[in-house]
Amino acid sequence: MANRYALRMDLPQSWAIVDVFTGQPAVIRQKVMVGMSPREAEDMVVQMNVGDIRRRERAERKG
Repeated sequence: MANRYALRMDLPQSWAIVDVFTGQPAVIRQKVMVGMSPREAEDMVVQMNVGDIRRRERAERKG
């Protein structure tokens, strides 16, 4: 399965998490995922992709 979320550099040392399907910054709990430190963005994008894969796998099992 392809990852839904990826990192994009906004400014030096400022990263955004983007939805690769829409090209738009991701929004989690009404917060736009921009202006993040490299470490914070890397950790968050991994968590978001794992969660998305789990959701899609559950949806596939339900049919």
